[in-house]
Amino acid sequence: MIDLKNDPQPWEVIDSEYLFRRPWLTARRDHVRLPNGAENPEYYVLEYPDWVNIIARDKEGQFIMIRQYRHGRGETSFELVAGVIDPTDPNPLAAAQRELYEETGYVGGNWEHFITLSPNTSAMTNLSHTFLATDVEFGGERHLEPTEDIVVHLLTEDDVRGLLERGEIRQALMAAPLWKYFCLKK
Repeated sequence: MIDLKNDPQPWEVIDSEYLFRRPWLTARRDHVRLPNGAENPEYYVLEYPDWVNIIARDKEGQFIMIRQYRHGRGETSFELVAGVIDPTDPNPLAAAQRELYEETGYVGGNWEHFITLSPNTSAMTNLSHTFLATDVEFGGERHLEPTEDIVVHLLTEDDVRGLLERGEIRQALMAAPLWKYFCLKK
């Protein structure tokens, strides 16, 4: 059994100030005191809404993947369908189903929660929920936002595994669930 009786304790927040508030990014500076008495007057926290990712496969077993340009890295890459949980979404599953339809036109199928990860526990408040959707079908026209330029690809299991092995899926919150998926398939 793992002994947790000597776990580090939470920090005391002495002061907190919002530096920046936008719908997709809120930055906060906390002045904190650690249990040993040390203080850090400038600990920065990023508040994001929770996110969803979808490992989607159609009735033929093809993975529904997308390619899009990501300005932060200046790269175009393969990704899982993903997005932000909107305030109007009743839960993460509904957000995932909405994102799959909007970005790819795929609907239906069987859905299950697969894994929830923290993007960065040291500085970010949100979680990323990944769902596994199987037997999805093309249901019609996509509904992309004006800022989305997305190409849909149907890939085989070998294609996706090869992308992972070659390091071509570099977004950690997408690579980790896919690696888990392939590990559990053994």
